[in-house]
Amino acid sequence: MKTFKYILFLLLISIIGTAIYIAVQPNEFSFSKSRIIAAPTSIIFNEVNDYKNWTEFSPWLEQEPTATLTYLDPSSGVNSGYTWHGDLLGQGSMTTLNVIENKNISQKLNFITPYESEADVEWTFESQNEGTKVTWIMSGKQDFMTKMYTAFNGPMEDMVGPDFERGLFKLDSVTVASMKKYSIKNTGITTHGGGYYLYNTASCKISELPVQIQKTLPKLGQYAAKNQIQIAGSPFIIYHNWDDENNAVMFSYCIPTTEKIVSEESDVLTGQLQPFRAVKTVLTGNYSNLKEAWEKAMSYIPENGLNVLEGGTTLEIYRNDPAKTPNPADWITEIYIAITPIEE
Repeated sequence: MKTFKYILFLLLISIIGTAIYIAVQPNEFSFSKSRIIAAPTSIIFNEVNDYKNWTEFSPWLEQEPTATLTYLDPSSGVNSGYTWHGDLLGQGSMTTLNVIENKNISQKLNFITPYESEADVEWTFESQNEGTKVTWIMSGKQDFMTKMYTAFNGPMEDMVGPDFERGLFKLDSVTVASMKKYSIKNTGITTHGGGYYLYNTASCKISELPVQIQKTLPKLGQYAAKNQIQIAGSPFIIYHNWDDENNAVMFSYCIPTTEKIVSEESDVLTGQLQPFRAVKTVLTGNYSNLKEAWEKAMSYIPENGLNVLEGGTTLEIYRNDPAKTPNPADWITEIYIAITPIEE
């Protein structure tokens, strides 16, 4: 009997000791994980801001892709959110409370099962030379049940931190992959309407052409704006010489105008294109894919019984301003290659 009472006493002491240990655990928790992603801030921000994108990078939905998801309307921005229900994930919801575009997203996370709890979630986005520093933060209060759980399983950061790191890794992969998407489409024969344009002629290595395009085209636009010249369309490049053997290209940067402009600057000239028949190819994606687009355009011509017009015009029209369209996957470039007249 004494032995039983002794064991019971030790058990009681153990329970009280454990309860005290749990009670003195921190009342709050907070941790964060960061990653620098080589992408413009707006692209990453838009990826996180829309809950319909979370299936691509959420570490928890990766564990149970068959979980049932229900999205609020809207699915992005303030008051957006979604709920989930799964065998592994339990049941819960997330709602966006506040958004500062391209800088910050504040969210509320609510768990219903396996036990009720809530947490504050925050994302910050900081533009840096290498890309964007993305920080994922979680904080909240710890009630007795949460304290008991973390007392035996480790602090919240140890349990959830690796998931945050996995999520940021996947967000990096998804974002970079989305920027590399492209398509090339030969649209057939068309007529380019021609017209007046301002231009500046230059040359560089073929390998440096994409960088030169992005650096130089804005200069003509600034000239047009400064002199209140009305622009008649998208900027384009006319190719004069392409030398693969010596990795050299000679070309003119051009901006179409509504009328003939007489420039007072020596490096800004006026030209005129006459209308011409051409094969048109459209690249949707980064300029780095232009070489492949040109190859497909040139292949299309003999495959369809056509001939390139000797001395004819070959040009690229840039339908997007990269400064206003941060995702290269959305850039649209049209290629025109003049062809000989088609016999009736």
